Amino acid sequence: MTPDGSATQEEVFNATITDRQDLTSELTIVRVRPDGGKVPDFEPGQFIKLGLPRSEEECANLPSAARVRSTPRLIRRAYSIASSPRQRAYLEFLMVRVEVGKLTPKLWTLEPGGRIWMDDKVSGRFTLESIPPGKDIVMVATGTGIAPFISMLRTYADAPRWRRAVVINGVRYAADLAYRSELEALARDHSHIVYIPIVSREPTGPAAAWTGLRGRVQQVLDPHAYRSHVGAVLAPRDCHVMLCGNPEMIMSVQRMLEEQGFHVHSPAQPGNIHFERYW
Repeated sequence: MTPDGSATQEEVFNATITDRQDLTSELTIVRVRPDGGKVPDFEPGQFIKLGLPRSEEECANLPSAARVRSTPRLIRRAYSIASSPRQRAYLEFLMVRVEVGKLTPKLWTLEPGGRIWMDDKVSGRFTLESIPPGKDIVMVATGTGIAPFISMLRTYADAPRWRRAVVINGVRYAADLAYRSELEALARDHSHIVYIPIVSREPTGPAAAWTGLRGRVQQVLDPHAYRSHVGAVLAPRDCHVMLCGNPEMIMSVQRMLEEQGFHVHSPAQPGNIHFERYW
């Protein structure tokens, strides 16, 4: 402890980055191992908080009452877990660098072996718990919102809790399609998994490398387009739709689905639209 009663950086750190895979200059996959090797139990779809100490300048700008406590000296953010709970050696996270953010520019300087703070408490209700078995689950993600779905697929691909899992991932550029190879392999090896990537800003023209869908996830959720791509009907009686990512996407898709007879799930009123806003 320091003379003012706050924790030193060494005392704050309780986990280590074991691996880092940069997908682009702004997108990375990070694995974190807690000290002692005890990975907390969690359900696929839940999140945990990661953090790093504030700089001296950032601490100086805190209210005076906060400067004498150790916890406010951390910059903490919640990240969905991409690994399966069956993986006990580490937790995996998909992160995007936010240029004006307070935490990710610091995280981007860390390599394997770097030290970090990780909460020992896992949170979140964006899980499969409220979805009846045997239904179609439509997993709609933008950007890093794909992470909780990766955890679900890694956990249940070989023993599905669904009749069909349809993964719709919308990004700006093809390079932003995190886990693309893994998702393509899952769809190839499991008839109950459908993977539909779609990009909105990839260059066009005769020499364009991207030959897949272009636009936004809303296009795939048009009833006629959905039937064409999936070979099934997007119907409230058979489908639950899980939305994770950009809040504007979530609001737009929610309106689309409500016009088709879907309604938002809540503990008091079970429904078939489930969402988690990702920033």
